[in-house]
Amino acid sequence: MIGTRPSTVSAVVLLLPGGHAASARKPSFLAAAAVRPLGRRLARGGRADGLAAHVVHYRAGGWNGAEAQLARDAEWAADEVVRRYGDVPVCLAGVDMGGRAALRTAGHSAVQSVLALAPWLPEDDVAAPPEPVKQLAGRQVLIVHGTNDERTDPELSFRLAERAKKANRDVCRFEVHSDGHRLGQHRDEVLALSVNFVQGSLYGYPYARPLEDALAAPPPIGLRMPLASGFGRGLRD
Repeated sequence: MIGTRPSTVSAVVLLLPGGHAASARKPSFLAAAAVRPLGRRLARGGRADGLAAHVVHYRAGGWNGAEAQLARDAEWAADEVVRRYGDVPVCLAGVDMGGRAALRTAGHSAVQSVLALAPWLPEDDVAAPPEPVKQLAGRQVLIVHGTNDERTDPELSFRLAERAKKANRDVCRFEVHSDGHRLGQHRDEVLALSVNFVQGSLYGYPYARPLEDALAAPPPIGLRMPLASGFGRGLRD
């Protein structure tokens, strides 16, 4: 768990770290540590509302093909939220391959929203079925990707968002121009956008105008929304 647990939990963010395409090894400590700054920021922003944030510790660090191990562990974690807290809304917040796990697990009945930062997605392959998107229906979805990401292809997240938008208008995607995989150059803006999205999707707080516009805009505008420098100044946190 991140930060201080609220006395009454009204919603939960599950933080999904990155992983590897194939691995049976236990995930490294560094993978979980990488999502903790996001978890702390989200927990701080939602503390007054009763938001709890938990890091999901995978059984193994690999996606492992059809096993989709990280997605299975994310689904187990969502079940665990229901067992611990009852009928509370969940946001799945994933980074890198955790972003793919978040998107894949969105169909869980407790999930209300999905935040995917620089998600790792498979290359388009005519011999394999495309990454599913029907599970995103009825969920609020935000994807954020750096345009200079050399580890996970931002064009693949755009294509997935484009397919998802056809069945679900509550999908948007922001591009962080000149930023790389870790989104470090515009870290404050990315964190502020994430907090605004989580507060809006779980508690109904107003979205900032750029986020509101991105959700309302038709493709490709709302799927290539630039994240402006200085975003988040003056927003509730």
